[in-house]
Amino acid sequence: MFARTSALVFSPQCGQVRNMATLKDITIRLKSIKNIQKITKSMKMVAAAKYARAERQLKPARVYGTGALALYEKADIKAPEDKVAKHLIVGVTSDRGLCGAIHSNVAKAIKSEIALLTGAGKEVMVINVGDKLRGILHRTHGQHIILNCKEVGRKPPTFGDASIVASELLDCGYEFDQGSVIFNRFRSVISYKTDSKPLFSVDTVTNSESMGVYDDIDADVLRNYQEFALVNILYMAMKESSTAEQSARMTAMDSASKNASEMIEKLTLTFNRTRQAVITKELIEIISGAAALT
Repeated sequence: MFARTSALVFSPQCGQVRNMATLKDITIRLKSIKNIQKITKSMKMVAAAKYARAERQLKPARVYGTGALALYEKADIKAPEDKVAKHLIVGVTSDRGLCGAIHSNVAKAIKSEIALLTGAGKEVMVINVGDKLRGILHRTHGQHIILNCKEVGRKPPTFGDASIVASELLDCGYEFDQGSVIFNRFRSVISYKTDSKPLFSVDTVTNSESMGVYDDIDADVLRNYQEFALVNILYMAMKESSTAEQSARMTAMDSASKNASEMIEKLTLTFNRTRQAVITKELIEIISGAAALT
């Protein structure tokens, strides 16, 4: 009891006041924020270079996608609502982050689509292109995922990458009636929009009423065209998503650099005020000590 009481009585009363940062703490934090600002500025420059390259490659890639969708639009191909029981969703993102909410927007669109289709009594399966989308959907909608494609986004997507994804899609064994590709469509440097493009199986296209006008189309030719159209649509979606991702990362790093500048200004002001207070306190102690000796 005595030891506890003495510990309370003789505890030092001159310690640091709670929540008051010392000059050393402010200096350490100021240095770390400056280092982070250097990193964000470097990432912005890298994203700007990649964005310029992706934007140049986007225009010819769009021709592939619009050309592949021309048959669906001209022939007015639609799957019968009463016969569509299996739906496939292909979500296009990447493996890299630090680009705002660009991946979560695709995930939100897929989640709402799954809820809408399952509410109508349809079977829905998802193919994830990009590890970020898998990480978002795995916990809540893991039972709908049938295929995950990784190593996307480290390098600019090519037609060969889209061909690999299409081959895996066709070889996964899931026979769907209708599908859709959900991706981020690039609009400008500071703007993108989550878009969706339709996918149809070979049987759906063959049994479509509008395809009856094309009498000379062979079944093998139609199948080959469907596979080629699938690759073209995926290639366009991957290019659009890559360009939107680089622009979003450039914008996010620019915002992070500006926020770091604001924090540096505030911490510098706090550092100067704290240092001035310490100097004033030391001067007061020196003057008071000199006055006490006289």
